[in-house]
Amino acid sequence: MVFSRFFKPSERPPLDPAAETQDTASDEHADDAPEALPDHSWAERAQAILPSGSSTGSKRAEALWGTADAHGPTHYLRASGCRVVTTDEEELIDCTMALGAVALGYADERITPSVVAAAAHGNVAGLSHTLEVEVAELFCEAVPCAEKVQFLKSGAEAMAAAVRLARTYTGRTTVIGCGYFGWLDWCSAEAGVPGTVRDDYVKIPFDDIGALEAAVDRYGATLAAIVLEPVIERMPSVEWIARARALATQSGAALVFDEMKSGFRLATGGYQELSGVTPDLAAFGKALANGYPLAAVCGNAAILDAARKTWISSTLASEATALAAARAVLHLHADTPVCDELARIGGDMRTAVSNALTASRTDGIEIAGIDPMWFLRFESPALETRFLTTAAANGVLFKRGPYNFASLAHDDETIAEIESCTSNTLFTMRTADGA
Repeated sequence: MVFSRFFKPSERPPLDPAAETQDTASDEHADDAPEALPDHSWAERAQAILPSGSSTGSKRAEALWGTADAHGPTHYLRASGCRVVTTDEEELIDCTMALGAVALGYADERITPSVVAAAAHGNVAGLSHTLEVEVAELFCEAVPCAEKVQFLKSGAEAMAAAVRLARTYTGRTTVIGCGYFGWLDWCSAEAGVPGTVRDDYVKIPFDDIGALEAAVDRYGATLAAIVLEPVIERMPSVEWIARARALATQSGAALVFDEMKSGFRLATGGYQELSGVTPDLAAFGKALANGYPLAAVCGNAAILDAARKTWISSTLASEATALAAARAVLHLHADTPVCDELARIGGDMRTAVSNALTASRTDGIEIAGIDPMWFLRFESPALETRFLTTAAANGVLFKRGPYNFASLAHDDETIAEIESCTSNTLFTMRTADGA
């Protein structure tokens, strides 16, 4: 199904007075556009040349659909608002929003002109761009713990930098953590990570005060940091977060929040803004630049200054396009209640899917999470795969597991379409079962 509300590049209304020039440049490179081959062709080519078929783990076929041989799309040609067009030229309402990296909408007209202008003036050079300073100032005004900030390119980098800073500042090595912090060695138990590295990371369960206290009691003398993803499928208890703050202070360790998903979504300044509990360090990314590659480690100035005693650097950390996107995002958050809208929209999305589930009297599927970042929970992997692939065939891309993310592009009409497509999905499944 193809909805007329999706603009192809040649049909999109001009974004600014320079749009005609930009369109001409685009036409000159029209041959560079991806071929609209059947999706299975792209999947086969990807499997032949990319490990696991994608450089992003959550975009592998088995991660998208539950099995590598599921009949669901794996590649797209273009995206706008909250819609993607697959290589089969099918348009899907996207509820994943690039794993939470996009909160405003794909190719958002409030962001794109700034990015284009930054690229046109030279994305990188042998000197630092003034945008780095400007965005740093805006960022530190928006985030409670941010006295200083350093930019990087990914959440994994930013979290690794936070841990490096905490270890440098405290002179200690042990890290107690709860959450997913990326693929880098310090928090990974995967193959290829030396056991000596793994020994310095102690994993604890979410929202468990007893486990937190026991870990700090055991490792307090060598504890560099308590690192928490503060929201995992639900909000934490106030007591757990407050206890983490107190124990970090008492033990002389740094309290670090991973605000990749919560920042610029639950509140501009993340969970710390909502809770009033200020960490020593925090890492942000994803919605910070609305899909452009930018992350940040921020916090106490003295701890950030420990960067001078170690080495944290990336050649493209201060490239202009992502910083231009972040500046536009920060201005938008300062001027409008973006996060309030995301909560409202997410709640409406949940209600729409819930209505479809209730009307169909479907068992084995439930809605979990919080309004801006919710997900579907299934009683079996087989049911999950079947629902997700059938939903895609009916026009909606849902995330397998946590999370589906609300965006400002999910307007009321789109949410009504999500409810209708979900109803059609459940009807198709029930009909196939002979019910």
